[in-house]
Amino acid sequence: MKKSKFIIWIIITAILSSGITFSFLQFYGVNQSVDEGDPFAKLKSTYEILEKGYYKNIETDKLVEGAIKGMVNSLEDPYSVYMDVEEAKSFNENISSSFEGIGAEVQESNGNIMIVSPIKGSPAEEAGLKPKDIILTVDGESVEGLTVNEAVLKIRGEKGSKVKLVVRREGVGELTFTITRDTIPLETVYSEVIDDNIGKIQITKFSESTTEELEKAIADLQKKNVKGLVIDLRQNPGGLMNRAIEMSQLFVPKGKNIMQVENNNGSKEVYKSENNQVVDLPATVIVDGGTASAGEIMAAALNQSAGITLVGEKTFGKGTIQTAQTFKDNSSVKFTTAKWLTPDGTWIHEKGIEPQVKVELPEYAHVSYVNPESGLKIGVSSDEVKSAKTMLKALGYESLNEENSFDEETEEVVKEFQAKHKLTVNGQITGETTIKLYEEIQKKLQENDTQLEKAISVLKEKME
Repeated sequence: MKKSKFIIWIIITAILSSGITFSFLQFYGVNQSVDEGDPFAKLKSTYEILEKGYYKNIETDKLVEGAIKGMVNSLEDPYSVYMDVEEAKSFNENISSSFEGIGAEVQESNGNIMIVSPIKGSPAEEAGLKPKDIILTVDGESVEGLTVNEAVLKIRGEKGSKVKLVVRREGVGELTFTITRDTIPLETVYSEVIDDNIGKIQITKFSESTTEELEKAIADLQKKNVKGLVIDLRQNPGGLMNRAIEMSQLFVPKGKNIMQVENNNGSKEVYKSENNQVVDLPATVIVDGGTASAGEIMAAALNQSAGITLVGEKTFGKGTIQTAQTFKDNSSVKFTTAKWLTPDGTWIHEKGIEPQVKVELPEYAHVSYVNPESGLKIGVSSDEVKSAKTMLKALGYESLNEENSFDEETEEVVKEFQAKHKLTVNGQITGETTIKLYEEIQKKLQENDTQLEKAISVLKEKME
């Protein structure tokens, strides 16, 4: 009986407690009216309630900024975002000038901050970041719930300073990168003459100056009497759509489709080439999982409307268009305005473009990151050890096994490597030894670029 009374008392107490809470809610809300004809009336009323009743002083600007961010975030579109003054400045720098950071294009993906592509020659590329790596923490702080621009501001910093990233890589798990920031240059087009008088043009992104850079590169190569072109769009995260259209026109005959744009009402706008004189040289294009957005626009246009073969791996798959509107205080909102379609009307969003000739890079191009600050020595077992051994085997030390343990045989091979490159011979993989190992594997990749070799082979068939 006593137990029953005790239970009844708890229930009554709970009811009384909820009643008190409810009465407080009613007290603040009973006299508030919302004009159903004004969609922003509730927002205004909420502001008035907080301004009059919140127990601390409120910052109006902060409330407004929060409301705008919430409005844009509710779209659940990773490419639509509100940027405050500092974030907008960072965004504009990335398009129109050099900046200091690690040099990696990122985007929001299913609530995560994901690497789209590291920029050519950047600290991010040299460290080993890969497309679709998910950033978990920056200098020990989680980026969960942050916008792309908020995460970027944490990653960027002064040249020479270091940032520690923990990322999750599919099929591998968590990896830790300590990256020294540097100045990321504006230059976006690199050209050279390679195998049998073939011109190679690498386009790293589509910024303000890229069309002009490409035109100059083509003119310079034509003066050198190249007989064909390999256009390298690997690891190109995209950029300005109008530049992709301009650059595609250099190769697509007049009147042929470059791309289509599908607006929110379903209407379509077709962009056609207006160029009377296209580049009169056979060409191939190399793409991979880091080729995204404007890079995919150009790849699809050259393939479908100029008959240029795509070589490499499936592209990233970003098929939407964004625009940015700037406010008087220099903050801005970037939002998706339409879908873009390939010349034949295909929407490649989250699907990517499959190349006609599929070629992967050697296995050692995809090894997990080895942190120069790690001390790999006898007794250590880890994925980093396995990655280091994979790289050493690729460099000719074939006696190594593929296990993830650092044994005496591994130590002897490391000593041999260190002696060959005039490093401190201690049999440990750390510091300058790790850096040298990466330098040598990058040279090896350049000498054994299977995708470039195949693109040249396909091109030569066209040149015959």
